[in-house]
Amino acid sequence: MANEETMTSRQRVQKALNHEIPDRVPIDLGGFQTGIHKRAYVELLTHLGIEDDISILDPVQQLAKPCEELLERFHVDIRYVCAHGPDSFRGGIEQNVRDGKLWHDLKDEFGVVWSMPDDQQLYMDISHHPLAEASIKDLADYPFPAGNDPTRFTGIRQQALELRRQRPYAISTGIGGVVYEICWYMRGLERWFTDMMDNPAFCEALLDKTLAFWIDYYKGFMAEIGDLVDVIMIGDDVGGQSGPLFSPEFYRKIVKPRQKKLVQHIKSLTSAKIWYHTCGSVVEYIPELLDNGIDILNPVQISAEGMDPAELKSKYGNELVLWGGAIDTQHVLPFATPDEVRAHVKQNVEILKPRGGYVFNNVHNIQVGVPAENIVALFDAAYEFGFY
Repeated sequence: MANEETMTSRQRVQKALNHEIPDRVPIDLGGFQTGIHKRAYVELLTHLGIEDDISILDPVQQLAKPCEELLERFHVDIRYVCAHGPDSFRGGIEQNVRDGKLWHDLKDEFGVVWSMPDDQQLYMDISHHPLAEASIKDLADYPFPAGNDPTRFTGIRQQALELRRQRPYAISTGIGGVVYEICWYMRGLERWFTDMMDNPAFCEALLDKTLAFWIDYYKGFMAEIGDLVDVIMIGDDVGGQSGPLFSPEFYRKIVKPRQKKLVQHIKSLTSAKIWYHTCGSVVEYIPELLDNGIDILNPVQISAEGMDPAELKSKYGNELVLWGGAIDTQHVLPFATPDEVRAHVKQNVEILKPRGGYVFNNVHNIQVGVPAENIVALFDAAYEFGFY
């Protein structure tokens, strides 16, 4: 019978990740780069007649955690198990008034402060870079968080086992391994870009600090769920709309060796596939990422220069899993009709699904203003046209 499921979610995802042909293309929704903004989520639930007590997955991006009823409605095959802050970290959002305006402020473990105006509540931007004026000497005394604090991982094995008991979903970690981006979060983007040209020694010293954190973090994380998880999500944005965000020479000489060390470290701890997130035009870096050892590229921003899905599939489809690439989220998903969304998804799925190696997802998180009808059309088309 056509369009009949013959696999569990986990079997389906594993087939796709191993470049084998599953019964249908696996579908993802609900991660930190594959999720949905809380406002779009509320409108979607109203449209579908689903009730949920909204919980926030990521306060910085204001992402909602999708409820099981919605995930089942959209045939989503992946569930997420995430570590958390250590018991010693007192995070949380504070409300502060500045210049007569109410702000929501969040200080993360690295000392970066993220802020969102109360009258907007779309997302948080960085309002304080703790290392903006630091020297290399200052890094030795800065209170970097401890990646190996075991309280980060309390309860996560039980979560993963419970998912296995409920239904054999594929399990992914939340995003981590952010070796490069955390550096400019702490330093400030303009100062960091200047450092890359005038003070590369500082960049290397700070990168080594963030790398050390993630090395310790994954040693503890994988000790808990390395035998249960299917996908490890890491990422650093290195591409913009038209190409690399910074000098490819700097990337290859300074950033890449540290990324590769982390990827190889994780691979020594688990057989799970390594998923790498970078927005933008990164076609120049795909050979570098493969050399690092990544297995999966996300979000496959097909609206960026050089990121044509047919060319990517033809050139890299046998060695790189493409996770995303479903639709042009800049020009089509927010503004097209549901029928146009459906046609666009059909076109891209038919390009990307041959020979396996493809997991369906919108390109990055679904943002405020995307019509609920278009979101339904997106995922319904993925299911309809995803069968092999």
